[in-house]
Amino acid sequence: MTSPTGLQHVLTHGDQRAVVTQVGASLRSYTVAGTDVVLSYGEDELFPAYAGSVLAPWPNRLADGQYEVDGVAYQVPLNEPDRNNALHGLTPYARFDATAQSPSAVTLTHTLVPTPGYPWAVQVAVTYTLDDAGLTVATVATYDGPGSAPFGIGFHPWLEPGPGGVDACTLTLDADEHVLVDDRLLPVGTEPTDPALAGAGVALAGVVLDDAWSAARHDGAGWTWARLHRSDGRTTVIRGDRAVTAWQVCTGNAIPRIDRAAVAVEPMSCIADAFRTGTDLVQLTAGSRHELSWTLQLL
Repeated sequence: MTSPTGLQHVLTHGDQRAVVTQVGASLRSYTVAGTDVVLSYGEDELFPAYAGSVLAPWPNRLADGQYEVDGVAYQVPLNEPDRNNALHGLTPYARFDATAQSPSAVTLTHTLVPTPGYPWAVQVAVTYTLDDAGLTVATVATYDGPGSAPFGIGFHPWLEPGPGGVDACTLTLDADEHVLVDDRLLPVGTEPTDPALAGAGVALAGVVLDDAWSAARHDGAGWTWARLHRSDGRTTVIRGDRAVTAWQVCTGNAIPRIDRAAVAVEPMSCIADAFRTGTDLVQLTAGSRHELSWTLQLL
């Protein structure tokens, strides 16, 4: 029987081990000295709640699955029917081909097949690398066709909270704006971020989140940071380069297989509905490329 996750690419470096799948270029597991950094799932299991997935050509939600480019209307399939949204793009269930590989790195590449809803053959290449600094995920999106292709990208790691669970964790995150949403989780405005989030952190005990923060704040080296302070005293650190403009955080309440078993901390190039609002939306033209990198480390 063919695995729903396809081929398994096992990476090792020192006491680190990561497994990346052919389907979705998904980070199926990542451990440091045997400690889970992300929520893992089985080789023969469909990923739960987009665990580890690459989200392109849009992350998060697209209202009604509808948008326009140069006056032409497009419709993509709806896969969040209860909210009438198209969720997380077209790549999570796509097969990626390994175009380069070593014991500690793999590059997986997929070219989107043009469809009536998204008629642009955008190529997405994702490179996972383990080294002394942890796990680095680098992406390059290219397009060589006519016109311009709207594009955004995000990633969906569910971070392990440690033995005390999510309620024993604290979150810190660098962004200036908290995104306000309607009952479909679509953006309707912003408000200033709670200063505690970028300071001492926000305790997650009893807190329910499926929230985005925009205007990501970058340090002098060009990185924006998020940290999950775990119940075992360790800290999972995610940092994104300047192409990361926003973060999404979800505590997974009532989501099957998750339900506060982990915390999704998602680096994104744009927030929800960017195909309609244009906020931080990338326009890929012939010969252009969009690059985004983020790193994951357990301290």
